[in-house]
Amino acid sequence: MDVLETTYLNNTVLEWIIAIGLAIGSYFVIKVVKLFIVHRLGVVAKRTTSQIDDVLMEIIKRTNSLVVAIVALYFGSLFLTLPDNIDHIIKIIVTMAFFLQVAVWGNALTDTLLARISKVRREKDPGSASALTAISFFARIVVWSVVAFLILDNFGVNITTLVAGLGVGGIAIALAIQNILGDVFCSVAILMDKPFEVGDFIIVGDLMGSVEKIGIKTTRVRSLSGEQLIFSNTDLVSTRIRNYKRMNERRVVFSFGVTYQTPIEKVEAIPETVKKIIQSTSDTRFDRVHFKEYGDSALAFECVYYVLSADYNIYMDTQQQINLEILRYFEKEGIEFAYPTQTLYIAK
Repeated sequence: MDVLETTYLNNTVLEWIIAIGLAIGSYFVIKVVKLFIVHRLGVVAKRTTSQIDDVLMEIIKRTNSLVVAIVALYFGSLFLTLPDNIDHIIKIIVTMAFFLQVAVWGNALTDTLLARISKVRREKDPGSASALTAISFFARIVVWSVVAFLILDNFGVNITTLVAGLGVGGIAIALAIQNILGDVFCSVAILMDKPFEVGDFIIVGDLMGSVEKIGIKTTRVRSLSGEQLIFSNTDLVSTRIRNYKRMNERRVVFSFGVTYQTPIEKVEAIPETVKKIIQSTSDTRFDRVHFKEYGDSALAFECVYYVLSADYNIYMDTQQQINLEILRYFEKEGIEFAYPTQTLYIAK
């Protein structure tokens, strides 16, 4: 009994043993409670379609064992008589551990929610995956910034002055990296406004291809010839983009000319015949055919119709079929296509 009454650092051996036992017991109790809650939430999650229990389960799983150990040691220290400075240090460590754990929980909440939303939307909207990635990035910054300010506040730092200083410094940094920030905000604009999405075929200036990825700073496009085109998001927002993926039908305009020697009755019959050829071709909607003008070397005709599909191969197959039918008709009627010619009259 004398040994248990021996005093070390203002506490008896018995008090140290009780404090250590309390700390160890607290650690295992918290771990058991954590496992029990995760298990129960897992059982409930399998029975229900609600996402709340799944999210809570993922958050609790992220509880860090080191944080649990620090909290358990704090509970044990409550049974001891410690100097004020040591007691203050312990409280600071516990506070830091708590806020860091809150940050981890915040990240878990963000990751879990965005992962589930992304899973639901990915099939309907492939571009949303990139949007959610950007949102996740900014959410992490917000969470860790708030936690950092709370920790500094508990250290006695005047965060009002710090925030003001960071505001001035932030302006200077923003001016230094304004091009990068411009691309970041433009990426958010693209992902929110959705002028194009992953998989869309777009034309930007004289460059074209299918969108592969919409990133934070750049957008990657696979060209028809195979190479990857990389566009700055700022450039894409500030220019005109032609999006062929959203085209429901394609308007087609083509012209041809016949020689001036073609008899008038055959010239009159051409528009009606071409109209019938277009109308008899599948996946088309006829618009008009006109004897347009007297060209330098031909009587020029202009034809307009719509292909009822955005597929480029279908358009080319349709145009080829129409061209062949017109060629057969001209060959049958003895009508000649015009080509550039000149007639010279030489005075004697």
